[in-house]
Parts: sequence; structure tokens; C-alpha cells
Amino acid sequence: MAGHGLAFALAVVLNVAIVAMQAVYGVLAHSTALLADAGHNLSDVLGLLLAWGAGWLATRRPSARYTFGYGSSSILASLANAALLLFACGVIVAEAIGRLLNPAPVGGLAVFVVAAVGMVVNGISACLFMRGQKEDLNIRGAFLHMAADAGVSAAVAVSGLAILYTGWTWLDPLMSLLVVAVVVYGTWGLLRDSVRLALNAVPPGVDVQRIRDYLASQPGVEDVHDLHVWALSTTGNALSAHLVMPAGHPGDERLDGIVLALRERFSMQHATLQVDLGTTHHRCAMDRPPVAH
Repeated sequence: MAGHGLAFALAVVLNVAIVAMQAVYGVLAHSTALLADAGHNLSDVLGLLLAWGAGWLATRRPSARYTFGYGSSSILASLANAALLLFACGVIVAEAIGRLLNPAPVGGLAVFVVAAVGMVVNGISACLFMRGQKEDLNIRGAFLHMAADAGVSAAVAVSGLAILYTGWTWLDPLMSLLVVAVVVYGTWGLLRDSVRLALNAVPPGVDVQRIRDYLASQPGVEDVHDLHVWALSTTGNALSAHLVMPAGHPGDERLDGIVLALRERFSMQHATLQVDLGTTHHRCAMDRPPVAH
């Protein structure tokens, strides 16, 4: 995440400049689409700052109070990013409906030029995050913000050009509504994954059954129970499990080897294993019968 610091800095500076330009020319050209795009870009600046701050927090060492560190802040940032995108979409819809009901003259040339510049800048910003967006949900949120902005600006530019030649001012709010549909569709997956990680769900791409089978196949292990897998951050996972080994503790070297394999084969950055002899009945504290209401 630290390697993306420059990308975040550049993206923030570029987007602040775009917001200022789109806001000024949106007022001058009477373009709801351009003003909506400016508001969308402003929400993205806030989202980028959230993601950047979360990335910095994730690099801090654990403390006496936060014993797992601050990596989960990246999960909260990705969740906030998705919420910001959806909020921005709601603002755009409200403005577009208002403009459809009350049409107003639109400066097509100014809309086209400013939106085209915004499209180029947002495209460059998206490229800055393209490399890390598949491995890190937080970076994915930043990438989706920038890519969505590039799409929004492109659509606004097309509507500006069409208005310039046809005079159809209703294209401006209509294009805004179409863009919102695309943005919401792309944001839904980010929101879903962020909520799941925030609720300590098994991270995407992790096969719990494969992990259980691997642990159960180790020499001396008769049973595996209390197996839990969750995300420490948008890039790091944790695991805890009880291994029933009637012959007793196999030694630190054996357990260290299992932990290393869990890290390398299953991306478990933090694994905690407890060895049980199996002389008593162990039951997971989370495995309780449902409470009657």
C-alpha cells in the first residue's frame, strides 16, 4: 500500500483541479451534467483521502489496544468509498430529474471541452491504481472511483457535443441518468465485498474446506474444529483453529511449518493453532443453538 502513496497524491491533486474547473464552467454553461460530474469528482477526492489514510494506518504496528494493528481501516475505507459513490449517484439523479422537468439552455461546447479534459485526467488517475486493484479491495475502490469518473466525463462530453449540433438540451440530464446506472452497477460488487469483510466473512478467494482438509491431513491430527477465517485488512487474512492430536504437541518446528504453509499456500498472514489431546469434548463458543424469540 505504501507504494501507492504517490498515486494517491497525484490523483487527489488532479481531481481537485477538475472539480474546480467543472464547477465553474458548469455554472457558466448551465449544465446539470457538468455540475453533477463535479460533485461526483468531489466525493471521489474524499474517497481517495479515506483510502490513502487507511493505507497509511495499515502500515502502523499493533498497539496495546489495537493488538491486530490498524489494517481493518482499509475495509472501512472501501465501505465508505462505496457509500460515497452511491450517495453521489443519488445527488446526480435528483439534479437530472429536476432538469428534465424544467429544461434550461446548455452551453454544449463548454460542456464538451471541460468534460473531455475531465475524462483524460480521470483516465490517467485510474491507470495509477490499475496494477494493485485486483489484490487490494481498498485500491480497487480507488480504481473504480477513477474509472467511473472517466466514464461519467466521457458521457457528459458526448452529450455536450450532441447538444451543440442538435440543440436537444434534454440530452444533458438524460445522459446523467444513464451514467448513474452504470456507476451503481459497478459499485454494487465493491459494496457487497466491503460489507462481507466488515462482518468478518471469509475473504473472497479463500477456500475454507481446502484449509480444513490440509490441516486434517497433517500427521497426528485426528480432527480439526473451531476453524475461523477472517480478513485483517483488504490484503491480509487471519486464521485460528484447534487441532486434535492425541499423541500430544508435535513440537514448535512442526507447527511453524504448518503456519508457514498456511501463509504461502492459503494467504493466511496470521495463523493461531491450538493443540488439543481430545480427552474432553470441545465445543466452539460460537457454535450455539439459536435463541428462541
